[in-house]
Amino acid sequence: MTPEPAPTAYRLRPVLEDDAAAVLAAFRSAPDMARQGEVADLGSARRYVAWLRADRRLAYAVTCDDAMVGLVGVTVDVANRSGWVFYWMHADHRGRGLTTRAVATVCDRLLAGALDRLELGHRVDNPASGGVAVAAGFVVEGRERGKFLVDGERVDVLTYGRLVGDPASGLPPLEVDAALDRAPASDTRRP
Repeated sequence: MTPEPAPTAYRLRPVLEDDAAAVLAAFRSAPDMARQGEVADLGSARRYVAWLRADRRLAYAVTCDDAMVGLVGVTVDVANRSGWVFYWMHADHRGRGLTTRAVATVCDRLLAGALDRLELGHRVDNPASGGVAVAAGFVVEGRERGKFLVDGERVDVLTYGRLVGDPASGLPPLEVDAALDRAPASDTRRP
């Protein structure tokens, strides 16, 4: 009898400068990644990683064997103790509930310490992203008509919010790298 392979261990850690090649691979993994930013080569991937690591932005790499395969990012509005959540996953790692668990883990942690409100939005023609939001504890707050221009067509966006007093997601969290816990919870510049 052949032993089953060990389950893949996914974790969260800060996005590192060395993640540019992994970001490029993720952007090349599926056409829909083009909506996540302008990454076409290693140079633009490095600029994207620098943007992720900028002040008032939190960037959590979803890793498999320490290689970045996904992202949960939060642009922080310090004055309002709120953040705009965005996320993506390499096509080879989709369909496993991984994005949902990663978003839930990050949001549960931020609402337990540094922030009072989180927001996100997705195109109405991307129901999978809405499934991630709802499973991670977000509530639909509205529809922004014609917000994005996609291939020459105006597309509506559904917006979601999650408040500090809302219930936690209840999903099993991903394991979190200790580097994410080194800064105090009130420091929204931390990774």
